[in-house]
Amino acid sequence: DRAVKCHERQTTGMSVTGVCQICEHRVAEYSCDRCGATVCAFDYDGEMGFCGDCAQKAKPDNRRGDTFQL
Repeated sequence: DRAVKCHERQTTGMSVTGVCQICEHRVAEYSCDRCGATVCAFDYDGEMGFCGDCAQKAKPDNRRGDTFQL
């Protein structure tokens, strides 16, 4: 968790406010490094620095383990 917070400060450089753009319910705390969406902790993949939508698209394609969907 501490590493995720550090990653957020390094990549965004500013505070994130407002409502999560994915669930539209929780407070947004992070900014996606890929699409720029502001998202809550639940909808953020700290290892990748992506929102849940972008992280899902960037994971290996289940049909062919050597390709990625970007």
